[in-house]
Amino acid sequence: MDPSSAVSMSPAVSLLGFAVVIFLLLFLIAKWKWHVFFALLVPILLFGVLPGVQQNNFIDAFETGFGNTLGSIGVVIVLGSIIAEALKHTGAIQVITKSMVNLIGSNRMPLALTLTGFVIGVAIFSDVAYVILNPLVHSAAKSMGVSIAVMSTGLVGALQLTHAIVPPTPGPLAAAALVGADIGKTIIFGSIACLFGSISCWAWGVYVAGPRIKTQASDEFDGSDFEHSEEELPSTISSYMPIVIPIVLIGTQSVVSLVFEEGHILRTIFSYLGWPVIALSVGVWLAYRNIKNTDAREKAKDQWVEAALRTSAMILVVTGLGGSLSAILRGTPAVDFIAMIFTDYGLPTILLPFVIGIIGNLITGSTTVGVITAASLVAPMLGTLGLSPEAAMLAGASGSVIIKYVNSSYFWVCTSLTKLSVADAVFSYGGATLVGGITSFAAVCVMWVLGFI
Repeated sequence: MDPSSAVSMSPAVSLLGFAVVIFLLLFLIAKWKWHVFFALLVPILLFGVLPGVQQNNFIDAFETGFGNTLGSIGVVIVLGSIIAEALKHTGAIQVITKSMVNLIGSNRMPLALTLTGFVIGVAIFSDVAYVILNPLVHSAAKSMGVSIAVMSTGLVGALQLTHAIVPPTPGPLAAAALVGADIGKTIIFGSIACLFGSISCWAWGVYVAGPRIKTQASDEFDGSDFEHSEEELPSTISSYMPIVIPIVLIGTQSVVSLVFEEGHILRTIFSYLGWPVIALSVGVWLAYRNIKNTDAREKAKDQWVEAALRTSAMILVVTGLGGSLSAILRGTPAVDFIAMIFTDYGLPTILLPFVIGIIGNLITGSTTVGVITAASLVAPMLGTLGLSPEAAMLAGASGSVIIKYVNSSYFWVCTSLTKLSVADAVFSYGGATLVGGITSFAAVCVMWVLGFI
């Protein structure tokens, strides 16, 4: 490490700063209920006044890390949030859900809803998606004569998994940028991991938790499904396109870069078309084409964009601070010391981001905090750990869903709408996110061992 650019040359000071940041971050959120922005900013600033820290290099690392991270991912996060707003307001979610029901069969509604969650969780925040789908969950449970837990658990778990693991959802998109992961590969292999995880959530709800919970569907949703009438809805193909086309463009760019040499015409074309800013811009255009009435078209000009900006603002600043923390730690000996603990003792290095993701989520209740914290802390260690950026990001993301319980806002959204008791919800939804996260991590480990990531 070059002393002229190092934040600190002292291993003891570096490890102390590392510990202080982690402890204060989790304490300020869990105990004092601080917003994650200040809970992350204050410990980072305190790191800068520790004895032995070179403040000029600390400031350079902070500003460089913040700027570089947002420069690579900021616009993409906003575009993803705009697509989510459009899917919500145009009725595309309704169409996607009905297509899954038609594909799987109305007699397999829990599985159909789980696969719906797997798809739309990629594009829309899980709590918003569940609010939209909740009336259908109740009416389907009532018509099939099953408990609300049987019908909802797979959906609750699947929404959370893709929300945490698969870009272009803002959290995993930010984490991918922090570790330098290829977004196309992350989408492809993250989707594979999430599919296995989602199926395990469905199995937990149908065969384990659901039969043991007796709460029935509420009568207030009897016969109801969605707010949009049939004539206002886009076609099935049009509903999927804002999600599928950006993913295909980004994924194709990654595949083309592996198959063709530098300078090949296809590689040149898809290096631009598969750039996430272009791919998500295409998604926004496709989503806006689904607007059917004049009133919605007027709202789309300002209100949808402003709502998306409000939604993405927290993700942007937290991601930027995560980049700052990563750059600061990279300028200290702490990262090598922590990585060497794993390598010297022969521990599977892929466990480190997974465990950090679990701790971040368990204490703060936030999947976004879990996945960004794991990415921020592991990014400087990748070379020593021998982990690819994709493996590190997906492992941390898998851990960040374990488990959803009483300190999670998503948990309370789902619990209040399904009218489960807290104990039943912890067993059903907490269990689903535990099983789903472990299954997804197992799939990531298999792909890592086989050399795919």
